[in-house]
Amino acid sequence: MRIDVKNVTKAFKQITILENINMTFESGKIYGLIGRNGSGKSVFLKMLCGFYSPTNGEILFDNINCIKQQIFPPNTRALIEKPDFISDLSGYENLELLAKIQNKIGRDEIIEALKKVNLLEDMDKKFSKYSLGMKQKLGIAQVLMENPEVMILDEPFNGIEDDTVDFLRDLLIKEKKNGKIIILATHIKDDVLKIVDELYKFDKKNVTKLENFK
Repeated sequence: MRIDVKNVTKAFKQITILENINMTFESGKIYGLIGRNGSGKSVFLKMLCGFYSPTNGEILFDNINCIKQQIFPPNTRALIEKPDFISDLSGYENLELLAKIQNKIGRDEIIEALKKVNLLEDMDKKFSKYSLGMKQKLGIAQVLMENPEVMILDEPFNGIEDDTVDFLRDLLIKEKKNGKIIILATHIKDDVLKIVDELYKFDKKNVTKLENFK
């Protein structure tokens, strides 16, 4: 899998958020996107997922312009901004409901995803009773459960305890070794510094690739 971002600009009315962005994402790598809140990271992730169309430029998944074809990017799952699920359903029931959309996986895969994020013991608890960290882990589980080729995570470690953050970092490294494209956006550079292969800084409409960051 390869994602090409070519000369992408995004503006809302007269306000330009991102200007003439060029990036390439390839299988088997973890990419970090850093920048303060409001720097355009989430807008960029939403364009990758096809939720927003670029004002100019194009985004290609293996040379396919998914926005133009009005399709969701193939084999892609994302957690953008804070995760939100149905309050009265349990963690497991929420994932089960999402899994039924495509019917690609069953109970075993959902359970495995919950294990991966250390949420198995709380899978029968209602989402409304989840802490911030538990909600975040459930969001990550829904990204993992269908084994996508592209994983997009916005502030993935928000509210999660340190031990589980280390566990999740190791998990993402394993997923990378399985040939995944993993894109992590954060305003805290240290959250991703140890595990990313390439690092990009979002600032004042521009995106800059950082060299020698480790």
